[in-house]
Amino acid sequence: MTAIAPTAFKTSFKTRILYTLSSLGVSIPVEAISGIIAFYIVDVKNLPAQWFATFFIFYTIYNAANNPVLGYYSDRTKSRWGRRIPYILFSGLPYVLTFVLLFMAPFDGKTNPLALLVYFGVIIVVWEGLYTALATGYYSLLPEMFDNYQERTDVAAKMNIFQTVGLIVGVALPPILSVWLGWSWMAVLLGVIAGVTIYLGIPAMFEEKASQEQAAFPFMDALKATFINRSYATAAAAQAMRFFGTGILQMGMMFYMKYSLKVGEDKATIIFGIAFLVAALMLYPWRQLVANKTDSRTTLILANLVMIVGVIPLGLGTSLLMAIIAAVIIGIGLSGLILIGDVIVAEVIDEDELKTGHQRAGMYFGMTGFIITLGGMLVAGVFGWMMPHFGYDTLLDVQPVSVDLGFRLFLTIPPIIGFLLAILALYFYPMHGKRLKEIKDALAAKEKK
Repeated sequence: MTAIAPTAFKTSFKTRILYTLSSLGVSIPVEAISGIIAFYIVDVKNLPAQWFATFFIFYTIYNAANNPVLGYYSDRTKSRWGRRIPYILFSGLPYVLTFVLLFMAPFDGKTNPLALLVYFGVIIVVWEGLYTALATGYYSLLPEMFDNYQERTDVAAKMNIFQTVGLIVGVALPPILSVWLGWSWMAVLLGVIAGVTIYLGIPAMFEEKASQEQAAFPFMDALKATFINRSYATAAAAQAMRFFGTGILQMGMMFYMKYSLKVGEDKATIIFGIAFLVAALMLYPWRQLVANKTDSRTTLILANLVMIVGVIPLGLGTSLLMAIIAAVIIGIGLSGLILIGDVIVAEVIDEDELKTGHQRAGMYFGMTGFIITLGGMLVAGVFGWMMPHFGYDTLLDVQPVSVDLGFRLFLTIPPIIGFLLAILALYFYPMHGKRLKEIKDALAAKEKK
């Protein structure tokens, strides 16, 4: 494998910090939804688990479908702010407001489950559309603002430090904050932090004027060019399976604390906090010791292998200590996953630009959201199918003993399968070695013209 030679940064440290700061605001609400909304709606508000899982499957289909559409229109947008920035500028505030409303549900599933489902369903559908617009605009700026591997990995490391803080704030803190403040005020606090950090980063964002002057690329042609791209298909499949594995861990951890370890769901704050703190601390070691000495493919394969090792103690453990050991190992693996996840998509976008002559970051990040979201549908489907088979019933005051085993299996078997499938997809990813060098050389030659 060829080491990546250092390249001088083209943007200032201030630009990179402010751009990456916005990722904190983008990540807090979506990580909270991924990590705690199932527990809040199912275990706190008492919506039947099968109702939740069934709704989430249909919601996920909608969620998946709007990603490529908004990505496509992002590529075609023309405004005085650019193609991407309007989506960040005008989606940020309503994004955090609808997030807060999700945790202010006025209905209870024991007395009025249909009203609870309708309230939750309407709000989360609106929230998700706003998230897709915001995230598509934000992440599509990455390959345009930062156009070489060295700079991208530096930005990715900074971005993912903030995103790891977002995981701590959005996933690790809510279990304890909900006890101290209540669920509604917890959501208000998270929403304020998210809104402020989104808008603090906008002044540093910029776009190349030439990007708005590209000829229109018809939607069906754009879809075809995306789907026949082998690099993209394998990278996106790996990302989907990675998010399936981590999605299971996020959804199931509070249940696992309460019903398997019997230490109280607020102890999930300890597990999430340790995993995310370790992930933040390991970002630069991953970048310096692995990513900058190998390539995206190798880095992600190693990170997925570490994740597999990390989830095993969750199935075998009988104490909080075993869960803490698992959290440390998972944090190490998670660090590698979040460092390179966006970088590998940026590589695909570079290759596509050489093939098509169009810079289609919106379409690619939109399609990535589409495929990753299908992984989320699998998470909900596995939860809704698996846990009732082990006797979990939200209407029971005391759950049967079998629920313990159910959540142990839920947090181990599906994630291991997901991470193994991610490794398999990466094995077929062609952008490494000689092929990756050819793409980088061609892009460098294009820039000099």
